[in-house]
Amino acid sequence: MTATNGSISPAELNSLISSGEGVVILDVRSAAEFESLHILGSYNVPLALLAEHTEELAAKLGTKTVLVCQSGVRATEAHRNLNSVGFSDALVLTGGVPGYQQAGGKTVEGSKRWALERQVRMAAGSLVVAGLAGGKFLSPQIRTVAGVIGAGLAFSAATNTCAMGKALSKMPWNKTGNEPTRESVMAQLPPKKS
Repeated sequence: MTATNGSISPAELNSLISSGEGVVILDVRSAAEFESLHILGSYNVPLALLAEHTEELAAKLGTKTVLVCQSGVRATEAHRNLNSVGFSDALVLTGGVPGYQQAGGKTVEGSKRWALERQVRMAAGSLVVAGLAGGKFLSPQIRTVAGVIGAGLAFSAATNTCAMGKALSKMPWNKTGNEPTRESVMAQLPPKKS
């Protein structure tokens, strides 16, 4: 695989898939996000599930493995998890699934849902507006909400994590009837090639 710094571009992934060499694509987004849009042939292994069973999944994976998410943040975290158990053959797709689709890669579209990052922006923005409006019309102390959200966003950017995203991913509208389990993931992954 041609790769730079543990990543692979949408064009490189498309070429790799077209070559027929065989690559395992793990989509670490939520099942709802996966259902909305995913790369044709990819496997849904939500980040929390991968984190809980990293060693077992790493043992099942062959070499050519590509990790994908919406923007690269969760795929990078999955990459770190796999590296921590000695699996160093995974690459992160730059630009995520939307970038792959924009580059002409084959994707599967399902029911439309907002991406988790968009939900975070809406929730954070709404809380800031509510905090400022509440501070003006109800009590100045309510402005603290805007400050806390701002501090949380700054922390999120500095640490490349998102507590609000993790909380929102657990909401009912981000769940589907087909939530992957350890058993279903292990059964669907292709056998490891020696």
